[in-house]
Order: sequence, then structure tokens, then C-alpha cells
Amino acid sequence: MQFKLEATDLQSNARAGTITTDHGVIETPIFMPVGTVGTVKGVHQRELKEDINPDVILGNTYHLYLRPQMAVLEKAGGLHKFMNWDRNILTDSGGYQVYSLSANRKIKEEGVKFKSHIDGSYHFFTPENVMEIQRTIGADIIMAFDECAPYPCEYNYAKRSMHMTHRWLDRCIKHLEKTPLKYGYDQTFFPIVQGSTYKDLRKQSAEYIASVGAEGNAIGGLSVGEPAEEMYEMTEIVTAILPKEKPRYLMGVGTPINILENIALGIDMFDCVMPTRNGRNGMLFTSEGIINIKNKKWEADLSAIDPMGITWVDTDYNKAYLRHLFTVNEMLGRQIATIHNLGFYLWLVREARKHILTGDFAQWKNGMVKKLDQRL
Repeated sequence: MQFKLEATDLQSNARAGTITTDHGVIETPIFMPVGTVGTVKGVHQRELKEDINPDVILGNTYHLYLRPQMAVLEKAGGLHKFMNWDRNILTDSGGYQVYSLSANRKIKEEGVKFKSHIDGSYHFFTPENVMEIQRTIGADIIMAFDECAPYPCEYNYAKRSMHMTHRWLDRCIKHLEKTPLKYGYDQTFFPIVQGSTYKDLRKQSAEYIASVGAEGNAIGGLSVGEPAEEMYEMTEIVTAILPKEKPRYLMGVGTPINILENIALGIDMFDCVMPTRNGRNGMLFTSEGIINIKNKKWEADLSAIDPMGITWVDTDYNKAYLRHLFTVNEMLGRQIATIHNLGFYLWLVREARKHILTGDFAQWKNGMVKKLDQRL
């Protein structure tokens, strides 16, 4: 992987760059649609490529390990070929599921024993076998196995968890070095900064992750319930330490405002289920604010869904029709809203990139933030 930093905003730490892998170029800042189980929910790959047009999408190690399982993916030649996606893929290592499945898992030094949410069967993830699983999935960017501490958590828990994440990282690196590539293209490994919302732990973790010398770095354990201001504070602490010449990925973030504020702090890569999940529930993000398409006020509104939108659904359908689809529980409504929201998120980060390159990002960002949270 190669990362080229092209510009930095003079009034913030926002950056524009390019990441180049064997599956193509990723222009940053970038939002990665979440394709947890080998599909971005409700969207065909053709729509994903031609209408939403992301440079990279995200898959999940935990879910793909359980279904379709590794034997199927290996026979297919990896996730790219299995789902017919010829652009970049990043895989989360399953560390977030260690957090989210807290009622069905047990963490110890060796790894994590968990109970499948599908059939109740027991499985064991270690730093070593998670590296092997990600080799089999074949993503272009793969993540270290970590523990995402809950929020809130006590200082001593956060400290123990962080140190274990660091020890797991060492094991990931050691095992990855002796685990061969499977499909003839390179994979890039990102370690993950942890430390909850404790400043000293975040600094310590960022310094440790930076010392590893990986090709890129991630920040985990945020967007798990903490106030936005704490998220921004932790991000600012970490980005001041992580090397500027390498891409920075803030995991699981977030709202359009979260994304813009974190771009301003020096983040290059984002992912979140919000545009797809909220879309399926009738919430549309636009450059003028948020629309709840289920509201009665749209019942007879025949104007385009979003005249400023970048996808075909924005002007091919009107608000009244989309509201009707949600009212009658027609799946097409959820698909339209999903395509719109993903298109908006990609538009947002690409507009941010344009303004970083032209030198007026901070002014543009401040104006956008005032509009994005309005309820239309």
C-alpha cells in the first residue's frame, strides 16, 4: 500500500490524500459503506459501483467467519470474487463484536470465547486465527484483533484492556509474518489505538501503535456512547501522535457532523452503519438537513427526494411516493432511502476533499455543520 498526502488545510488538520492498493486508488477523506456479511444492505453491486461509487467498502471478520464460512470464501477465491466486487475491501477483525456481544463472550489473555448469535455454537478467536481468517477473506486492508472497551468503564478496566490489546497486536504481527497471502495480491495491516476516554491512556496507546511502524493506523473504542465532544477530544489527542505520513482510520463514526469535525482533526477514513440503518427507518440525510420521510407533511409533496442529490433515486422519485412506500412497508422504499443516504455520505467526504484541495475547508465545514443537523 502507498499513501500520498496531497494537501493539508491551513486552518485545521484536515488532509486530502490517496491510498493505492492492488485493487485501486482510494481518495481520502473517504467514507466506507458497511458490507458486514458481504453485501451493503439493500444495494446491488452495480448500484454500489455506478451510483454510490465508493473506492472501498467494509466487511466483518466475525460475521463472514460464521456465514458463509471460510471454506466457501477460499473456494471462491476470496471475498472480492465471492461478491463480485473488484475495488478495495477493508475488514474489521471482530474486535467490535467482542464489545457488542458482551453477554455471549468471555475474554481472557489467550483470546475470546463467544457464543454464535445464529445457532448458539461456541467459537474461539485469538490474534493468530483472526489473522488467518482475514488472509482467507482476502481484504486489502485488515485490522488487528483488539478489545473495544465499553463506555463508560472504570480507569483500571480501560488500562488492562489497552495493554491486552497491545499484547494481542504483537501476536497479530508475529503470526501475520508467517501466514502467506492466498490470492496473489498484497494486504495491508492496521493496528488499533484504544484507551477509552482517558487522556493518558489514549496518549500511551497512540505512542505504542505509532512505534509499530504499520502502513496505516486506526482509532477504536469511540462512537460507543460517549458525548461527541469527548470523541473529538480523544481524536485530537491521538492524531497529534500518529504519524502524519500514514492514513488514519476512525472506526464506526458516524453522523455527517461527526465526520466533518473529525476530518478537521486529521482523520482520513470512516465507516458507519448509520446511512444504511437510518435509511431503512426512513431518515434521509441531505445537505440542507434531515428528513423523516414517514412524517405526514410529505404525504402530498411531489417534489424530488433531493434535488441536490448525486444518485438517480434523488430525482427519479418524489417525497410523497417514497413516504407511500414506507407507509405500505414496501422494501423498495428502504432501498431508495439507502441508496440516497450512501450517495450523500460519499458526496459529503468528496466535497470535503475538494475544499481541502482548494484551501477553504474550514469555512465550508462550519457552514455545512450549521445546516446538517436541521430537521426539515
